Amino acid sequence: MAHSAPTSPPVAAPPSGSERTVPHRWRNLATLTGSTAVDSTEGSITGTLFPSIATALGLNSSHLGTMTALGKLASAPAGPLWTWLASITSRKSVLVITSLLGGAFGVASAFSQGYVALLVLNVLMAASLVGGSPVGNALILDSFSDKDRARAVSYFYGAVNGITSLIGPLIGLFTRSDEGWRYGLMTMGAIAIAAGLAQWALIKDPGVGASELEFADLSASRRPPEKTSIASILSLFKVRSYSIMMLSRLLSGHLLISVFGVTFLVNERGFTNATAAIVLAPFGIGYLVGTLGGGALVGWLDRKMPDRGRIWYIQAAQLGFAVAALIASQFDLGSIGFYSVLWAFMGAAQGLNPPVNRPIVASVIPPQRRGQAMAVFITVFETIGWAVFSIGAGQLATTYSIQTVFLWVLVVLMIVNALVLGLLHFTYPRDVAAARAERERERTAALTDNAT
Repeated sequence: MAHSAPTSPPVAAPPSGSERTVPHRWRNLATLTGSTAVDSTEGSITGTLFPSIATALGLNSSHLGTMTALGKLASAPAGPLWTWLASITSRKSVLVITSLLGGAFGVASAFSQGYVALLVLNVLMAASLVGGSPVGNALILDSFSDKDRARAVSYFYGAVNGITSLIGPLIGLFTRSDEGWRYGLMTMGAIAIAAGLAQWALIKDPGVGASELEFADLSASRRPPEKTSIASILSLFKVRSYSIMMLSRLLSGHLLISVFGVTFLVNERGFTNATAAIVLAPFGIGYLVGTLGGGALVGWLDRKMPDRGRIWYIQAAQLGFAVAALIASQFDLGSIGFYSVLWAFMGAAQGLNPPVNRPIVASVIPPQRRGQAMAVFITVFETIGWAVFSIGAGQLATTYSIQTVFLWVLVVLMIVNALVLGLLHFTYPRDVAAARAERERERTAALTDNAT
């Protein structure tokens, strides 16, 4: 009697129903929101206080541009390195260490007696704080499924920038005394250290891929491990939608408003440092409204236009910012109140981006490569853009004016960015399907290995 060949055990299909609800996801989000708000304020505090620092140390706009650019350049290799360290130790440890180091360098910078010391300490602070961003983003993406990510990211970035913008004017109050900027740096450095300790006490890492439907019934040890090799990083650029998103980061001129916005109002519109810093509050409120509203809008568009809704949305966000920036930077509006309104509109337009760009990246990149994808996205390409814009704007501002720089970077370049993002209409649907197929293959491999 003939015997049939042995067959492999059948592979179970992914669990039916909605995606997995990850334990502690809201506590993780709340903790990362607070710590990131502190780290963001710490990282941008030099720009907020710079007019007073410039007076005390004899500096100008080119010094601010150089400090910002070098800090970003140092962040480019630091981001992937922190992400690699998180993969061989733990994401929680890296989040804690980066906040502690960033806070310590921030406190030390308050004692700077010249430009060189201030520059070195700001570069070290930037290289330290940058690690928290890609690691924290990857942890959030692993805590929320694709249908909930836009909402979670909107809460995260809306609250972060809302808190940051409320802190900004308070930090500006330190400039009312000649040496007040030193106390501002020390205060934020101490708060950053406290934020690091809070992360150690509260964060619970769900593990890589915890929120994916295909891995919902797999233990952490059976999910695909995180990949951190050079080859895995280079493979990211084989995903066309990801490459387009990286190019868009290089064209994201709106990032420059946080570096030179206050200085523009002081130098070219005649406001005092403390008065100019007032616009940070409406900017943050606008950002909060744009981010929260954007998260809800992306969810609605996902239901109505699942293949292209996110793309139309992100294009409109760039064009909206360009229009607001044109009015805010090219016309002398007189009252700080009018500038506050325009800063609020720019904040809202800029706030529309995080609820869509992170979910776009997450939906085309498999979970085990998202940490590095976020590191390259946030710390490498964004850093290159920051460096080019900061150095170029700082130098051109001394020759021409910040207003002229704002016209080309905040208006013209943002229109170009919107056109480039239109390429996603051709690549995004296919890349989403390919990423889903890869997760299904990895699930099949994990279950087959376990069965044999």
